[in-house]
Order: sequence, then C-alpha cells, then structure tokens
Amino acid sequence: MQIEKTAELNLLWGTLILEELARLGVKHICMAPGSRSTPLTLAAAKQIKLKQHLHFDERGLGFMALGLAKASQAPVAIITTSGTAVANLYPAIIEAWLTHVPLIVLSGDRPPELIDCGANQAIIQPAIFAQYAKQINLPTPDITIRPEALLTTLDEAVSNQSQPVHINCMYREPLYPSTMSANFTKYLSTLGNWQHASQPYVQYGQAKQQSMPTQDSLARFVHGKGVIIAGTLTPEESPEALILLSQKLGWPLLTDAQSQLRQHPGVIGNIDQLLHHPKAKSLLQQAERVIVFGGRLLSKSLINYLAEQKWKSYWQVLPHHIRLDPSHSAKQVWHCDLKSFSTQSWPRSSEINWALELTQLNDKVETLFQQQIDNGEFGEAMIVRAIAKAQRPLQQLFIGNSLPIRLYDMYAPTTPEYGVTYTNRGASGIDGLLATACGTAKHKGIPTTLIIGDISQLHDLNSLAIARTIDSPFVVVILNNDGGNIFNLLPVPDEKLRNDYYRLSHGLEFGYAAAMFGLAYNQVDDIESFNEAYQDAIGFNGASVIEVTVSQNQASDQIAKIASWVKQN
Repeated sequence: MQIEKTAELNLLWGTLILEELARLGVKHICMAPGSRSTPLTLAAAKQIKLKQHLHFDERGLGFMALGLAKASQAPVAIITTSGTAVANLYPAIIEAWLTHVPLIVLSGDRPPELIDCGANQAIIQPAIFAQYAKQINLPTPDITIRPEALLTTLDEAVSNQSQPVHINCMYREPLYPSTMSANFTKYLSTLGNWQHASQPYVQYGQAKQQSMPTQDSLARFVHGKGVIIAGTLTPEESPEALILLSQKLGWPLLTDAQSQLRQHPGVIGNIDQLLHHPKAKSLLQQAERVIVFGGRLLSKSLINYLAEQKWKSYWQVLPHHIRLDPSHSAKQVWHCDLKSFSTQSWPRSSEINWALELTQLNDKVETLFQQQIDNGEFGEAMIVRAIAKAQRPLQQLFIGNSLPIRLYDMYAPTTPEYGVTYTNRGASGIDGLLATACGTAKHKGIPTTLIIGDISQLHDLNSLAIARTIDSPFVVVILNNDGGNIFNLLPVPDEKLRNDYYRLSHGLEFGYAAAMFGLAYNQVDDIESFNEAYQDAIGFNGASVIEVTVSQNQASDQIAKIASWVKQN
C-alpha cells in the first residue's frame, strides 16, 4: 500500500473498532487529547452511537469512565495516546478489575520499530496493566489483514466481559488523512451484511455460570438459627429481594453500607455498632448458619464476626467466580443472581424469628444516634446523617473513602426513602473519587451528592473541570478536617508521629479552587447553614461545592464516645 494511504487505513480500522464496540453495548466513550491516538479520536468524532466525554487528565478520565460504567451497567471505552497517558489509567483499571466493572482501554501506540530504541513518547504498552486487564495487542493496520479478523478479535475480547480489556493499537505515521480518497470497497466486501446491520459480527450468547441448591439442601440449611448478610450490591441486582427472604426465613438481615439497604427500616443496619453491644453480640453468637450475598464487606466488626463464628453451614452467593473471603473459611459458594437465588421455594426455618430482640436493639442504637449525633455537637457524622436523611429514590449518593464511608456505615439513619449508593471500595483508594462521582452523575442526569474528605479532594482537584460540565444537580460536600484524620483512629505510637507523618495538616481551603473552575461555593460550620446550603445546591442544575469546616479531632473523639455508650447501654 502506498504510504499516503496509511492514514486512511488507520482511520478505517479506528472506525471499525468503534462501530463494533457500539454494537457490543458501549454507550459512552471517554477521550483525552493526543496525537498517536488520532485514528481513534477521528473515528469517535464521527461516531453518532457513542456519547463523548473529554478531559485533559487521563487519571481523572479513567475514573470518570468507571463512574459511567457503574451507573450505566454497560462497558465504557477510553481513548488515550501513547506513553505515560496510558499509565495514568492504572488506578481506575485496578478498581474496575476488583469490582467487576467493564472498561475498555483503546491506547494509541508507536509501531514495533519505534519501541525500545529511544523514540519519543514510546514505552512498552502491552501488558502494562498486568493481570488487571485482559490484553489485546493489535498489529499496525495492514491491508493484508482482513477486517473480519479485526472484528472477531474484538467480539471475543469484549463479549461477556465484566472486567477491563486493554486493546493496544499500534499506528504508523502519517496519522492525519488529508482526504479520504482511498477506496476500501474491495477490502470491506468480505464483511457481507455487517455493513448494513446493527449487530456485532460474531454474536455470543450470554455466558452465565449458575449453580443452585436442591430443595433438600435448602431444607437442611434452614434448620437452625441463621443470619443473612448483604454485602456490596448494585441496584440492578434487586437487593430488596433479600427483605422478603429475611421475612420468610425469620432470620435477621445484616446490611453493609454498600448493599443499597443500609437505611431500610426492615433490616439490621447498625450491625457495626451492635457488634460492640454485649447483649446483641451474645445473641448473634447463637447463629449457626450464614448466607452472604454480594461483594466486599466494609465493617471490620462484621468481617471479624463472620470469620470468628463457628458456622455449621456457611453459604456465599456471587454472580461471578471470584475469591472473596480473607478469613479463608470453609463454605459452599453458589454462582447465581441474587433475585433467582432468594426467590426459590425456601422452606420456613425451624428457628423462625429467633433473633427478634436484635430489631429492638437496632432501634435503640438509632435512638442513641439521634440523641448524640443529630442533637449533639456539629461534626462529620452529623453531616453524613443529614445528607443520608435528605436522599430520595431518584437521587444518587457517592460516598468517599476513608472516613466518610465509615461514618455512613456506622451511623446512617433508618429512613423510609433513600437513593442509590455508590462507592469505590475495590482497592479503597482516595484517588479519583470526584471523577468517579462525576461519571455516575453524567449517565442519568439525576441529582447526585458526593461526600468527600479534604485529602481525597486535593488528590482529585483536576476533576473539578469535569464537574463544571455537569448540567444536573451535583453537590460536592467536602469534609475539611485539615488532614487525614482517619489516622486518629489508628494506634500510631505517639501524637508527634501521627501529626508529622500521617495526618499531614495542610491549612488549605477550597473556595479559590471552586472559583477557578467557576463553581458555586459555600463554606459552613454549623448544621443550619449546611442544611440551607444543601437544599439550595440539590435544587440547582449544575455542580456546586459545600465545604464543611470541622475540627481535627471531632470525628475520632465522637466515634470513641459513641462506642463507649453503645457498650454500656
């Protein structure tokens, strides 16, 4: 092929790739500017099936894609140029792999002859994400490689994939076609009806692994005192089906902060604190059987209870084949969707309603929170509870690491109405939280609130540029306690070490950052001012920032006091 047609063939391959990804279910494409990825960028610019999102920072771009994929429950494509641009996606790819979120990285790359020879912006990109992404290394576009080979490679890589895929795309220069004079009719003729259809070239059936207990197994399992635990679940998994299962078996339902059920009045939501309560802990130690639904648990108290209890039967129900048990307990793992598993013909337990007193203790703890937090001193737990109480069904709440999600897990209120909850708890990093929340907000355009700590927000300051492009209510609530005060809860040897090497006080405020990105901003230090600012912000079509100024030790001191009260009451 003549060299002047190289750019046209590069663009054709980019067009084929993006068209096939759209047919494979991709709805959003996130792009950062760069030259080597030009064939993909130009193809995306003319692709009308994909909603485009642009950002100058690849790290934030990857996390925005993560949020879009979480909210849409569909794969999201990411286009970057070569070099460190690709490496900046690594944190988001790790989080996506650990939490089974399908991201598809399309990285522009130098051709083989320019690798490892001193060429500019050239690094070894194949396998850059190690085991955290399935890798597809495409050759440089070549007229001797049939287009159907390209399409079938994509179909096999992406179909039924619930984790990241990295498609490395090597391109030779020139990258910018001056015209589209090349005639590829003969080259594309072997694709048959694909050019006039809307389905992928190869259509894979849904590969679904499913295992279910027999009726006999169900009867044996429910014979005794048991508990149900709801771990990390998405709204699409129908977690509310566990309420009916709990009622049918007469077993208590213990809920994680990420289960979508933490605030439901029909569950044991305050399990993290109840496991400090002598009577509740003694009651729970009578349990002989447990069934765990969903992914990772947040509460260390609940994790320890699960690990230390001598279970006669331990069942775990997961949608994917994955190892999720740091205690390495002996168990039966079932692969099935939650709704199908929980709506089987379950017999009634021989020990129905054995733990009714737990509901009363759960209510008692909630009353304690109302007295000591809602009517107590102004602080982070008060803000978290106020936001949680204000949520409505058509709203979203994204809760950041480290302290905000723990406060929600420990103290979230019981409410008749609440919205969808998102977190990044795969690797539990504090990077990219704002960008991920922006992604969740961009997909549906419904009111979204992010609760984030000051260090986390400093990590992701660039992503305020993404926030300003959101045209639905998006409230960034920054809990500014001047440092990493999660470390106040850890047994650091002395206070000087804690201050100098862990908490890292910075003395910074976020008003000028909000102004730089043109965002509405309020700073508050009492609950009345916060409630007023929050109601204004959640009704405003666009992004706004509320900075909550709190003292360095308020949250850690309050956590210790409440734990002491719970133990004594």
